[in-house]
Amino acid sequence: MIADALSIAKAVSTGETSAAAVTEAALARITARNPALNAFTTVTADRARAEAAAVDAAIAAGRDPGPLAGVPVAVKNLFDLKGVVTTAGSKIDRENPPAAEDAFLVRRLTAAGAVMLGALNMDEYAYGFTTENAHDGPAHNPHDLTRIAGGSSGGSAAAVAGGLVPITLGSDTNGSIRVPSSLCGIWGVKPTYGRLSRGGSTMFVSAFDHLGPFARTLADLALGYDLLQGEDPADPAQHWRGEAPVLPTLDAGIGGLRIAIADDHFSRGGHPEAFAAVALAAAALGVTRRVTIPDAISGRAAAFLITMAEGANLHMPNLRSRAADFDPGTRDRFLAGALLPAHWVQQAQRVRAAYRASVARLFDTVDVILAPATPFSATPIGQAMIEIDGQAVPIRPNLGVFTQPISCVGLPVVAAPIAEPARAGTPGGLPIGIQVIAAPWREDFCFRVARALEAAGACAAPPLPGASA
Repeated sequence: MIADALSIAKAVSTGETSAAAVTEAALARITARNPALNAFTTVTADRARAEAAAVDAAIAAGRDPGPLAGVPVAVKNLFDLKGVVTTAGSKIDRENPPAAEDAFLVRRLTAAGAVMLGALNMDEYAYGFTTENAHDGPAHNPHDLTRIAGGSSGGSAAAVAGGLVPITLGSDTNGSIRVPSSLCGIWGVKPTYGRLSRGGSTMFVSAFDHLGPFARTLADLALGYDLLQGEDPADPAQHWRGEAPVLPTLDAGIGGLRIAIADDHFSRGGHPEAFAAVALAAAALGVTRRVTIPDAISGRAAAFLITMAEGANLHMPNLRSRAADFDPGTRDRFLAGALLPAHWVQQAQRVRAAYRASVARLFDTVDVILAPATPFSATPIGQAMIEIDGQAVPIRPNLGVFTQPISCVGLPVVAAPIAEPARAGTPGGLPIGIQVIAAPWREDFCFRVARALEAAGACAAPPLPGASA
């Protein structure tokens, strides 16, 4: 059974085991389990063995192997891996040459001693919430292989939830870390917009794109997030403010923090289990105050239009010349974005600016807000519609109903998995999660509240499926 990252690093650093042994065990798990999960699209076995050997050699020479010594990791297939073609889940980009160097965040992980095992399944060009990829096939939810893993970072979440590796990286434009975290029952963090470098990753919507880690334990998530921080002059969107680690303050408690529950938009439009999850978390913290995130519906609408327009603009040359090579669902959404009137997009930017200002004022009176992460738990692969409040609605866009208003203004969020028995209300006891949201640059508040939820027994990842394998 796979251990958490902190335990692996300790065991490797102290000589209890070797990075080589850990790597071979991880490769064996991938060989055994990935055919069912379809989380990995590329396995970099030779690279992993070489990096593991380097970690073991450093230890033998008396050098510090790093805080992630020998820890197996993997990344969404929009992060550059040296020598691997970055497909971003597409057919078109498979014709590109292999990446000349690793993405910035990949370099941060391997510099800390991590061992890179490969690239992970995703929605084409990150435009989706289900990872039902037309070219690579769907990523399967480890807790029910007939159901979606969420998206667009579905492979990243499935690899962690399925016990293949303890830490992965994903991206979040409108919810692509938080949605699969919720549906697969793991921890994820979408940092403040501009906190982490996006260097060496394939963009989707530059105005909203965030990168961040997934993990099975909150401590691993905090460690991974801390190690990813670093200044990258090559990323013009990064707002470097110096390192702000959260692991040292993880157990600082929530005394003095003003915590509230999001109501209005965030209290309707979902299944009962989504709101029950928030209620359980609030009860565990003794929180009863409710606040309205003003104009959330308008913020989400603005995000929709800006996403469509920016995404279409980025891919316009291929839309003109190679439309048949796109996933049909992705292509049609890009084409719709290309047809948006310019004044609609301009108005969306105005609405977004006004929405950002109103949200900023809200955080004068509250520090942390609890909200649902997804409106329902994982749906069957291939299912297109779901009933909400007596009305049939499309699954894909509605999975982001609670995440899009938060991405739109770049707020930091920890996605927290609700623990048993709270999941008893979901179909088949499937996972579901919540969002722990704070003001910009206050990731530490998100992590402190998440730690309090974990300590109270309200939040935890489910047991590993097939843990005895």
